[in-house]
Amino acid sequence: MTNPYPKLLSPLDLGFTTLKNRVVMGSMHTGLEDRARDTGRLAAYFAERARGGVGLIITGGYAPNRTGWLLPFAAEMLSSGDARRHRRITAAVHDEGGKILLQVLHAGRYAYHPLSASASALKAPINPFRPRALSSRGVEETIDDFVRCALLAQEAGYDGVEIMGSEGYLLNQFLAPATNRRTDRWGGSARNRRRLPVEIVRRTREAVGADFIVDYRISLADYVENGQSWDEILRLATEVEEAGATLLNSGFGWHEARVPTIVTSVPSGAFVDISSAVAEQVQIPVVASNRINMPEAAEQILADTHVQLISMARPMLSDPDWVNKAAADRAAEINTCIACNQACLDHAFVHKKVSCLLNPRAGHETRLVLAPTRVTRTVAVVGAGPAGLATAVSAAERGHRVTLFDANEHIGGQFDMARRIPGKEEFNETIRYFTTMLAKYDVDVRLGVRVGAEELTGFDEVVLATGVTPRMPAIPGIEHPMVLSYPEAIYGVREVGKRVAVIGAGGIGFDVSELLTTDESPTLNLKEWKAEWGAADPPEARGALTAPLPAPPAREVFLLQRTKGPQGRRLGKTTGWVHRASLKAKGVQQLSEVNYERIDDDGLHISFGEKRQRPRVLAVDNVVICAGQESVRELEDALRSRGVRPHVIGGAAIAAELDAKRAIKQGTELAAQL
Repeated sequence: MTNPYPKLLSPLDLGFTTLKNRVVMGSMHTGLEDRARDTGRLAAYFAERARGGVGLIITGGYAPNRTGWLLPFAAEMLSSGDARRHRRITAAVHDEGGKILLQVLHAGRYAYHPLSASASALKAPINPFRPRALSSRGVEETIDDFVRCALLAQEAGYDGVEIMGSEGYLLNQFLAPATNRRTDRWGGSARNRRRLPVEIVRRTREAVGADFIVDYRISLADYVENGQSWDEILRLATEVEEAGATLLNSGFGWHEARVPTIVTSVPSGAFVDISSAVAEQVQIPVVASNRINMPEAAEQILADTHVQLISMARPMLSDPDWVNKAAADRAAEINTCIACNQACLDHAFVHKKVSCLLNPRAGHETRLVLAPTRVTRTVAVVGAGPAGLATAVSAAERGHRVTLFDANEHIGGQFDMARRIPGKEEFNETIRYFTTMLAKYDVDVRLGVRVGAEELTGFDEVVLATGVTPRMPAIPGIEHPMVLSYPEAIYGVREVGKRVAVIGAGGIGFDVSELLTTDESPTLNLKEWKAEWGAADPPEARGALTAPLPAPPAREVFLLQRTKGPQGRRLGKTTGWVHRASLKAKGVQQLSEVNYERIDDDGLHISFGEKRQRPRVLAVDNVVICAGQESVRELEDALRSRGVRPHVIGGAAIAAELDAKRAIKQGTELAAQL
């Protein structure tokens, strides 16, 4: 068969070893690294990705000493006992034909414990702990610890190490003037600031020998004030190469940066040009990373730029068979990562085990198994939103005969709405994936059908995934013609005026406000996106930052909530700040502790607080209601009266704020049990 992606799937000769293709599974901390009891689960997790065809895997970060822990008693590689335990991981990957690197990560001032240390005693804005400044002796001991960690990785059977020098962790803290105020040989001049990472690479190479991969993760754009300059980054790249690095992996942005680098709204391949510019200056392969999720894009990057490898972390969570599907020319079957972060990075940053919204088996490979069924059943699934789609596809994959009903003429449910929000266009990929898989597994899809209880009584199993309907609060005048529900606003059922009040500041309220303030035909234009966030080309400014120039808002929007305090506090840990910053840039007026008095021809009448103070009228053209949802489950009673006990999942079970993570997880787990 013709190779559909000849560059992406071609081997890469590193001299002493060969990678079977150009796909790297980038590092992502899952939480399974932190406890010895989870070693088996971690081995199964990596083995499934190796079996899926990825050329090189990089683990989550392991601290080289206890000062460098991310959390108290978190992942570490400190002893031969640790190394022996890791042989279970490396053997599992090697048995599947893969290669794997251990990432060596010292958290520096990002360490969430009082033992933290950094280049200087400067507290990170995202951390309550102030680090101590490493003494000169402490710096030398840290180098020794990195080297010892690499030797232990070699003892454990790893094919190499990745030395973490980006994302604002310790080595990055030594590199940036913002966090390195030292005046000794480890600070002051740019050359001195580079000394620590270069020495770590040099001494690691001397210790491990020539036949061991040493990958350095280099920050190519810090996106923080007083970060590295472009000349400093290029000089670091060449010095790391001279010190013995095998690869340079690209990193972008610190955890405290004001430029988003990993969320859905970041354009595809947004940082590839930076990686390519570095690749022109060195002889060793450079790895492109961030917001690359499909083989067509990866192939084009390899064809058009100087990079030689493509790193994808979250796409390997959402589909461990990504490479095999690409090689078989079945890209339409890839469960594409949509960079939602809800079950991966959001979990990691609140110290929960990482998984994937689209693939709840990720991290649970030993527990959530979709084995072929021994007894084929007929299964009716009512509702083609995320919960219903996950159930239908997973049950059919196991061998059940599935019929999927939906009253709409299209599948997707809440995802069909989400894909219409500016910056969430990639949700289209999930609908494409489910459409493909429904056809592959011969699911009988009946759209535009409002099925009744009598039509469902003949099935062995009935699943109600009927979702939610918008809740309309009891506000006087709620029936006024200026009032729209959020689906009406999103689908454009009626034209929306230039001044709009949005009632409800949850995730949907933020999405609707984003939609209303954005131009009618939004596209993820890279140049405009960079201007909006103030992301400069690295040669233009230290830290790759410039003044943001957001596009003017399409409408004047008021976003209102009943509760006290700042809006958006319950949004995702790693994405909420992006949405809050975006609405602020669009001039959205956010009002809290609001009482909705009435709606009439003059607009929306409101007051504030328990005493209903400061009454005012918002003279708006429209009021959009985003005040929660109610479960749709009328069929349940009718089915039970006929002796049918349906499975109720997703929004039909709990009308929480459109929780697709819970919905897909419930659907997949139910299918595994049928």
